[in-house]
Amino acid sequence: MSEARAGTRRRRRERHLAQDDEFRRFTAAFLPSLLKGAVLLLGDVDLAEDAVQATLLRVFRRWDQARDAPEAYSRATLVNVCRDHWRRQRRRPREVLTDGAVVSGQDAGFSETTAEREALGQALAALPQVQREVLVLRFFLDLSVAETARLLGLPEGTVKSSASRGLEQLRSLLSPPSREVPAC
Repeated sequence: MSEARAGTRRRRRERHLAQDDEFRRFTAAFLPSLLKGAVLLLGDVDLAEDAVQATLLRVFRRWDQARDAPEAYSRATLVNVCRDHWRRQRRRPREVLTDGAVVSGQDAGFSETTAEREALGQALAALPQVQREVLVLRFFLDLSVAETARLLGLPEGTVKSSASRGLEQLRSLLSPPSREVPAC
């Protein structure tokens, strides 16, 4: 092998190692935010971890494109991975518990914060997909209206109205039922 070839291979290897380090630093810094968004979009920690793993794999494969704006690229990829999951779920038959299956309730040891988080997750899951995506991107991942609109491919007005309607629905879903006091 010639020295020129060896030098080219060495530079290429060094460039790949530098890109790997850059991707690792990005992942270490941005992983918690991606996971939080995925949990809120999918409503399940295990599914969210799988979605984040698939997202990071896609981002890594396209790192040359993603490295200019890796956070925006990975958010868009995460939304697409979640949408892929929802499409697969619509095609899959619903699972029904048999007579022998038992669904256990929540352990008594969970804190109130965990219960609130679970209630929020259930309320988000009850929202239409667009409203859920808008709320997660706007209020949990702190994107602007313009960024959310661009990422979801929606007009800004639709993002604003979806956020407003989604928040209103969340309030009604999360507020305790009112008890009427009988008049004396």
